Amino acid sequence: MRFSIVIFILVLFISSCGEEGMVSYVSADIDKMIGEKVKEQIENNPNQFRILDEDDYPKAYERLIHIKIEILNSGFVKHKNDFTWELKIVDDTSVLNAFCVPGGYIYVYTGLIKYLDSEDQLAGVMGHEIAHADLRHSTRQLIQNYGISLLIKFIFGYDEGGLINIAANLAGLKFSRSHESEADIQSVKYLYHTPYDARGVKGFFEKLNKENKNPQIVEFLSTHPEPDNRIQKIDDEFKLLGGKKGKMFTKEYIELKRSLN
Repeated sequence: MRFSIVIFILVLFISSCGEEGMVSYVSADIDKMIGEKVKEQIENNPNQFRILDEDDYPKAYERLIHIKIEILNSGFVKHKNDFTWELKIVDDTSVLNAFCVPGGYIYVYTGLIKYLDSEDQLAGVMGHEIAHADLRHSTRQLIQNYGISLLIKFIFGYDEGGLINIAANLAGLKFSRSHESEADIQSVKYLYHTPYDARGVKGFFEKLNKENKNPQIVEFLSTHPEPDNRIQKIDDEFKLLGGKKGKMFTKEYIELKRSLN
């Protein structure tokens, strides 16, 4: 009975202020609760999410955690001290992607790491995904996709019938163009205050454009807005911040990729 009342109140709340407005008024603890549940789903599905053990790949994890810490210490991550910001590498060379679950659980695919050319590009993509969680885009999108009542059942463990498997769909979660653009801009802001070149995510998009006939890239672009306009906005933000060039860390990135072999 108590659980039904909680759902009823939340449904009334979201209907009165809308999905976007709802997230603004709900505690970030909700994001952490969602993240913990999604983490459980991922850990219980090793066939789809083969997580590399940190003890077996210490160099790769050391470098990715270094990137994560640089971003978190940029001074622009709003929920730096609220979320977990746990990082895992998913072993799947066929996937050019990364995603960040509400609450700060970061997942980076080996396919993306091996595809990119320099560490600033990976930092740019990680910054973009961190921004989706930090700006709570992921939570908004999950509410839109599943509805608040089903999502609350998932959070509190009442999804006994397995009605939703959020983890299985997060890698291909489709954000609005405005949210994608906002995450791009935020990535530039994060990286601008680190040693990395702030246009790292632009390098990723430029590489996609050059190789857009690759089947992996076609699949990626099917769930992401076209890069062209986004590249221009990234450049504009970079110039607005002052145009300070950062480092690409290409040599370090070669070593990172080798450590995954």
